[in-house]
Amino acid sequence: AAPRSTLSAGSPNTPFSLVYGAFTKRPYTPPMTESAHQAPSAIRLLREQQALELDWPDGHQSRFAAVALRWLCPCAYCRGEAGLPGWLDANPSLTEQQTTLTGGELVGSYALCAFWGDGHRTGYYTWTLLRKNCSCADCLGLQNQSS
Repeated sequence: AAPRSTLSAGSPNTPFSLVYGAFTKRPYTPPMTESAHQAPSAIRLLREQQALELDWPDGHQSRFAAVALRWLCPCAYCRGEAGLPGWLDANPSLTEQQTTLTGGELVGSYALCAFWGDGHRTGYYTWTLLRKNCSCADCLGLQNQSS
């Protein structure tokens, strides 16, 4: 199994790039696997701004506000399973605790697990999911062109 690394140490004002097992100011370098070309080149969890920033190998940058990231949660509880709707499908009102990003950890070389103020931590945000749901102006323009 791949080593697990957390993003929750340090002060809330410090952006972290993550390398397996350690926090560093150097860019995150993914392990050499088939999915490594899809992995971000840097990951920054910005607790004070309540955001996640990802730099991609092609130079693109994605930024997710914590609230948007929580609504994107792909776990079975939030999205449903076995043909049943998930909790987020009911369009609930989310509390501040439910949308407070407190940390995270890598899941192998393919995803990030976000930690939320209410203790939720079962959503594995794959690199593909995060890149596909980038809401920057360039990506939104591409999504509108394909619709």
